[in-house]
Amino acid sequence: MIHCPQIENMNSNPHTDVRLSCPSTARRQFLGFLAAGVGTVAMPGVVRAAANEEVRIALLGAGGRGGQIASAIGKTPGAKLVMVADPDQGRAEKLAAKYNAKAVSDLRTALDSDDVDAVAITTCNHWHCLAAVWAIEAGKDVYVEKPLSHSQWEGRQVVAAAQKHGRIVQLGTQQRSDPIQMQARQFLHDDKALGAIQYVQANRLGPRGSIGRRDTPLSPPQGLDYNLWLGPAADQPIFRNNLHYDWHWDWNTGNGEMGNWGVHILDDVRNVAYRDAVSTPSRLICGGGRIGWDDAGDTPNVHFALFETETIPTIIALSNLPAKPGAKGAWKAKGQMQMDAPGSGYAVVCEGGTYLGQRGQGNAYDADGKHIRKFKADVDTVPAHMKNFVDAVRSRDADSLAAPIENGHYSTGWCNLANVAFRASGAFNAEQLTRVSDLPQWQAIVGDMTAPLAAFGADTGDLLSSPVLEHDPATERFTGEHADLANQFLRREYRPGFEIKPIA
Repeated sequence: MIHCPQIENMNSNPHTDVRLSCPSTARRQFLGFLAAGVGTVAMPGVVRAAANEEVRIALLGAGGRGGQIASAIGKTPGAKLVMVADPDQGRAEKLAAKYNAKAVSDLRTALDSDDVDAVAITTCNHWHCLAAVWAIEAGKDVYVEKPLSHSQWEGRQVVAAAQKHGRIVQLGTQQRSDPIQMQARQFLHDDKALGAIQYVQANRLGPRGSIGRRDTPLSPPQGLDYNLWLGPAADQPIFRNNLHYDWHWDWNTGNGEMGNWGVHILDDVRNVAYRDAVSTPSRLICGGGRIGWDDAGDTPNVHFALFETETIPTIIALSNLPAKPGAKGAWKAKGQMQMDAPGSGYAVVCEGGTYLGQRGQGNAYDADGKHIRKFKADVDTVPAHMKNFVDAVRSRDADSLAAPIENGHYSTGWCNLANVAFRASGAFNAEQLTRVSDLPQWQAIVGDMTAPLAAFGADTGDLLSSPVLEHDPATERFTGEHADLANQFLRREYRPGFEIKPIA
């Protein structure tokens, strides 16, 4: 059946405005099925855009990423941006005016419109899943920015909703639309040009600055519907300097750098190194902390983890700090590798050489460090990814998607699990971290990620580390000795009226 929390809660709140809260198209379809006596069965997806029709898209979120996605829609044949929704009406109007689109403040207005076939979700991270589920249940196809979710539980509900209602749903991991990814897969796996893969290291080593710490809570900007901006998130006082963008570094609304850049890089790893054969890790451990800044952020600015799977291990090294205070450039995390992996990229270390991948290019080196092949394609991946989505909407062929939503759910999962491990951490224990694996590179990375601390007036006592966490990819839950410690972070509490309900 159509899920609409406002209808379900009408008995407790007779004044609920159902007109605004539940998309009218979905409601009419639902009532039609009830009249036919089939209200208890899954409602099939409504095919709005045929192959020869224009796909009318509403953009949900008018921030910086929203502007980039709006531009991609504008470049896509067969697509038209018809509406922009943002709880800041001024931002919605400014972006909508560039495309002669309608500006609204409430995304539910877009979901309620029969003039919208699909939505592109570029809201804050904490809104991604709820907006996607509401859109799917309203009969819309969905392009949703990464990371998909705040937790694996809510991400799974998006996957289930897409399957139940037959919608086309794509994750915005645009590197999936770069042809070099498949070229690299063939080079490593079919050609076996570098021999067997031994391990992978992913890096996100890019400096950022402090977000500040206020003495009094931040007041929402004038003209912003703050209740709508919060949506599913808890109503907590904010002590950072800026509301916008810096929500990334607050667990209430963001996923930290692991879910910001990490999801792109780990999605590339799943694609190229694992050929998508592994959903999520079965075992992991992490260390990290937030050092060098006395600010209001609570996500780590130093974060490193070891993921173990049934095939090869993967390490991720993440830092938002420079090599030393005031310096240019990022931390190094070379460990025992023959060469540095890209600061925002990854190394696939093989018996006969190394493949270095990053956004837009890849390079292969033999065992002696000699460059043997470059991978490069002249593709603007964001418009290409949007075109892939629009083409799938018009053809109704979900199998043609470059980043189908379940695959994106798994790639987001690596980041979510690393964040869970950090949040389940206690006092830093270097011996526990290093003894978990006999992979020399992991032990070296623990050293590389702790060595620069002294320059920032910190030491390992300012970090946290997790126990070894066992994870069951089939149930998407933690098992074993420390399961209760980690499982508490697999599902969040939602504010009333903005709940994500289980999809039957």
